[in-house]
Amino acid sequence: MKKKQLIIIIGIAALLLILIFSSRMFYIIQPGERAVIFRPFTTGLDKENIYSPGFHIVAPWNDFHVYDVKELKAEETMDVLDKSGLKVIIDVSVRFNPIYNQIGSLHEVFGKNYINQLVIPEVRSSVRQVAGRYTAEEIYSTKRNEVEQTIISETNKILGANFIDMRALLIRSISLPTQIQQAIESKLTQEQEFLAYQFKLEKEKSEAERRRIAAEGEARANNIITSSLTANLLKMRGIEATAELAKSPNTKVVVVGSGKDGLPLILGGM
Repeated sequence: MKKKQLIIIIGIAALLLILIFSSRMFYIIQPGERAVIFRPFTTGLDKENIYSPGFHIVAPWNDFHVYDVKELKAEETMDVLDKSGLKVIIDVSVRFNPIYNQIGSLHEVFGKNYINQLVIPEVRSSVRQVAGRYTAEEIYSTKRNEVEQTIISETNKILGANFIDMRALLIRSISLPTQIQQAIESKLTQEQEFLAYQFKLEKEKSEAERRRIAAEGEARANNIITSSLTANLLKMRGIEATAELAKSPNTKVVVVGSGKDGLPLILGGM
């Protein structure tokens, strides 16, 4: 009887322990999550074994760290200095997620607060470093794509080396002091007007050149024709034309030798 009571007591105690420590023993990892385990009394942080979505039982004295590995987004608005020390406000957005099979290393170096410890500081650092290589005008207009691609390349490199997969980085807006922005926009407008004027001049110049070449070609053709029209050739052509007219059924009078240069003279009839 006592043995039975002891078994019941042990069972109840075990059940109570399970209920008390259930939150540290039973874990359900959702899709889009991964986890690593830390065993303080044995092997420490297990960086090699990454726990996938599903149900897992863990000893209550071990720590189970669940990470959201879905694509995340961070947005930052920052004041940076251009090449000449002028303040530029750049608004950026970055999309990223932890590299699934490197969560253990990420946890060891940065912990679960890696967004504030790693991602945002590195994005800010890359933007500042790249912006410092260009003038405000280049950042704002003439080399904006180049600036953006350089920021993407350098940020992706540093985050990739620290267990983060950067999916995209976008410069959402660039703001300058009002006077500087107006001056740059005015300069760009003038440059566009100048380019349009240059294009018009080039077009007119090309058209004038085309007309000159056409006129020279026509003049050369006329010279060739004129030089080939000798007196004998003209007389022969006149005789040929007279012969053709003589064959016409219409009434006419042909006076041989009465025309200029001895060509036949044709008098028309009815």
